[in-house]
Amino acid sequence: MKSTPELEAEIVRLHYAEHWPVGTIVTQLNAHVDQVRRVLGLDEPRAPSALRPRVIDPYRPFIDEQLRRYPKLRATRLYDMVRARGFAGSVRTVREHVALVRPRSPREAYLVTETLPGEVAQVDWAHAGEIAVPGGVRALWLFVTVLANSRAMWGEFVVDLTVHSLCRSLVRAGRAFGGVARQWLFDNPKVVVLERIGTLARFHPTLLTLCAALRVEPKLCAVRKPRQKGKVERAIRYLRDRFLAGRTITDIDQGNRLLAQFIAEIAHVRPHPTIPQRTVGEAFAVERARLLALPEPLPETARIEPIKADSQAFIHLDTNRYSVPSDYASRIVTLVADDRMVRLLDGDKVVAEHPRSWGRRQIFELPEHRATLLDERRAARNLKGRDRIRAVVPTFDRIVERWDVAGSSLGYRVARAIKLLDLYGDQVFAAAAADLNARGLSDVGALAVACEKHRKDLGRLVPLTLVLPEHLDDADVVPHDLESYDE
Repeated sequence: MKSTPELEAEIVRLHYAEHWPVGTIVTQLNAHVDQVRRVLGLDEPRAPSALRPRVIDPYRPFIDEQLRRYPKLRATRLYDMVRARGFAGSVRTVREHVALVRPRSPREAYLVTETLPGEVAQVDWAHAGEIAVPGGVRALWLFVTVLANSRAMWGEFVVDLTVHSLCRSLVRAGRAFGGVARQWLFDNPKVVVLERIGTLARFHPTLLTLCAALRVEPKLCAVRKPRQKGKVERAIRYLRDRFLAGRTITDIDQGNRLLAQFIAEIAHVRPHPTIPQRTVGEAFAVERARLLALPEPLPETARIEPIKADSQAFIHLDTNRYSVPSDYASRIVTLVADDRMVRLLDGDKVVAEHPRSWGRRQIFELPEHRATLLDERRAARNLKGRDRIRAVVPTFDRIVERWDVAGSSLGYRVARAIKLLDLYGDQVFAAAAADLNARGLSDVGALAVACEKHRKDLGRLVPLTLVLPEHLDDADVVPHDLESYDE
């Protein structure tokens, strides 16, 4: 409570006239005990009492010397050392002494500086949770780059932290900014620097190739000095507080659209931290003219490397399998993969193209890649057909297990199931198989009935194919007099 003349007069009256003790006055007037004692003149300085000898006193020089040599030595370890030398006190006594005498690391002073326009762009990633993918989950990361002068930012969500993903994001950022800064400032991840000894660093050769193509100088922060790239750290914190808070990203493309909209409508409209008269967007308009122009065409950022197809004519990429024509089984092809497409080349010839999947342990097989192989290996038809059904209905193995128990021809049932899949299409067949699983049925006839039911529910046409002999295409139909039938 704030001291006033009225309050001090009341304290004096209650103590000396009414003989209230200090504790009662404190409770009733809601005052501090030091305030009451000061008003009553009870805070007389006391003569210092002589320090009592303590059990740790003989061991103080030893502890101080050990902390001088090893400043990070724990108090419990020091306790074990002095106990072996005859110390009879508790570990708490040692902790109290160590807390008083442990050498403090000198605090580093930081100089606030502003870079020239178009000079430096700071780069970093932030963990943004997890995202569900076919076959499991993947860690979701937010790539962020910030122009140090204007604080203009660009970012995208990625699930891949390889050097090819980094180069792809850097090129996209340059396209979004309309140019690149003269320096890229990184932390010390393995995708950037392969080896570092003191100030000497060996950059990843793929990143160096991109830097040479864009005429950018890569630079590294000092180890354990995140403040050297504080502008991108501050931007990540800003995105966590303003964009990611209360938001769950379930689709990367949608998340990137929302992020681009947020940057354009909110992040770049905020006031510049050191130039209050301008917004970040206005400062960026000035800095854009200082950026280095992008080359035409832009550098290739896809992952390009030779890869060997297995004996089943699949290549393996990131736990997934992608088919190639059966002629290329056990042969080496060229892999060209980005975050959208997976292309497989034989020289300049494209032998296969697949959409890139970020799922886990998925199989992607084009029907035309298996036509020749199935003709050559008729015995493999059922197994390949089962893989095809499993790609549409991952839980189809449960139905196959019931077929095994029933004891009838497994190949016959698989063949009929493939015919139903060809006849009704993936969507109707998957719904029918899910219905069959839910009801615990296994008969192929029940599967056909379920397919027909779901076809009607979806309003699809009757799946009938009318095949006429070739000689009927040019046949002339001569009408007859119907009265001749009466005769």
